[in-house]
Amino acid sequence: MDLHNHPELHPELRPDVYEVDATEQNFECTVIQESHKRLVLVDISADWCGPCRVLMPVLDKLSSAYGGEFLLAKVDADENMRIAGKYKVRGFPTVIAFVNGEEVDRFHSAQREPFVGEFIEKHLF
Repeated sequence: MDLHNHPELHPELRPDVYEVDATEQNFECTVIQESHKRLVLVDISADWCGPCRVLMPVLDKLSSAYGGEFLLAKVDADENMRIAGKYKVRGFPTVIAFVNGEEVDRFHSAQREPFVGEFIEKHLF
């Protein structure tokens, strides 16, 4: 079933949605399945993390600027430790790019907008 044709089932997956909270319960749908349609960036961070608070405005700005060309999936590491463990996250923030259901790249720590923009461009399809 094409989930984009059934937004009532998964409203977070509409093409006009740029950001979504990803959890252990919805990770398969919001990240793995959606990454077959567009690039998904998974931002694994924590509220108490200083570098996370620096990176978040950069990611928010770029997700709006790209207008849904990629989905920004935000994972609260404190509430979703299994995701962080599964992807062997060693520090926060960690941003993982998913394409066609697979991790294709990642970066760690706060980065400037030009770096993040280049990272996105490298993986858009």
